[in-house]
Amino acid sequence: MAETQDDRPDVLVIGAGAAGLACAADLATAGLRVRVLEAEDTVGGRIRTDRVAGFTTDRGFQVFNTSYPQVRRRLDLPALFLRPFTAGVLVHTDGGRLRLADPTRRPRDGIGLVTGGRVKPRDLLAFGALSAHAMLAPASRVRARPDVTTRTALADAGFSDDFVETFFRPFLSGVFLEDSLDTSARFFHLVWRSMLRGTLCLPRDGIGAVPAQLAAGLPQRAVRTSSPVSALTPGGVVFGEGELRAPVVVVATGAGAAARLLPGIEPPVGRTVTTLYHAVERSPLREPTLLVDARRRFLNTCVLTEVQPGYSDDGRSLVSTSVLGAPAPAEEAAVLTALAEAYGADTGTWEPVHRVTVRNALPGMSPPLPLTRTTRFAPGRYVCGDHRATGSLQGALASGARAAREVLADLRAPGTS
Repeated sequence: MAETQDDRPDVLVIGAGAAGLACAADLATAGLRVRVLEAEDTVGGRIRTDRVAGFTTDRGFQVFNTSYPQVRRRLDLPALFLRPFTAGVLVHTDGGRLRLADPTRRPRDGIGLVTGGRVKPRDLLAFGALSAHAMLAPASRVRARPDVTTRTALADAGFSDDFVETFFRPFLSGVFLEDSLDTSARFFHLVWRSMLRGTLCLPRDGIGAVPAQLAAGLPQRAVRTSSPVSALTPGGVVFGEGELRAPVVVVATGAGAAARLLPGIEPPVGRTVTTLYHAVERSPLREPTLLVDARRRFLNTCVLTEVQPGYSDDGRSLVSTSVLGAPAPAEEAAVLTALAEAYGADTGTWEPVHRVTVRNALPGMSPPLPLTRTTRFAPGRYVCGDHRATGSLQGALASGARAAREVLADLRAPGTS
């Protein structure tokens, strides 16, 4: 590909996921010429939305948290036409459903749990104390505390093993994409804080509307899709059409691709999730609430059309169910059996709409977890993404922002031409 000197970018960003788009936006704002190369046919990375048989289906179960600082800084939230989930969760247990709600918004639900004998008073008190600390304590205190596993942190907070197994383990399995609660407590506390301070929502047009809005804010023709990069060169990158030169390259891909392009990076263990979508004539749960299973036969399930009715073109309900890993299609029968119990519905008539497996959907985050790491890899070479921070949209955006800051600092350093 022929490039004139005037066309040549100052910075090449490989990957148009959240981290790459945030990095490109900040560099463009600073006056640099930026080009983003994306291997797929659209932006978003793992944050994608497909239209399948008249339904809106995201690449894996996705929720949008309004409290993330980077989200509030970068996105026009009203333009996403967000609608919220219930501020709480339903847990399917052998003894029936258990509703656990945000105590700052629905305190009566907590009182009912105690008076009904469903939860021990010590657990409700610990739940309130954990939530109050998350709401009031500065984030710097969370970052400064010694890191342990989430399971250890919950025990230290005074929760009974029974409550951890009934609520925290099934709920957090869907957040961490691992069901042993081995994830960093530092990350857990930040997640809990963000959930209490914000609202979990779905955009009207699916989660893909988020990266689409980020990309729309970039200079015209800054993003080039269907442009996979095969290697880095001393002067730029090689992809399908030849070599594109630039003095600075930022690798903003997933962890595995980053390790291939930048040998020496050790990618974290990735977590894989599969989401099943079913069309149902009548909604099995007439509320926009997340439902989890105390026996952990699935991570979580919800009726997406109770949150965003426009996810269905024909008025049928769309049920989303996520499970760990990549189960064989034959194993879906066991999932449907579990869903029949959880919803109290006949799932034999549910129509399969879509099945999507997202490999390396989240990085493993065992303690001690650094909440952010430098993006500098070598002179003129940088790497960013949620695998360099925390496994969340906030982590990806913040890592991209850090990459932009470090690129600008290095370019402005004395002696830099």
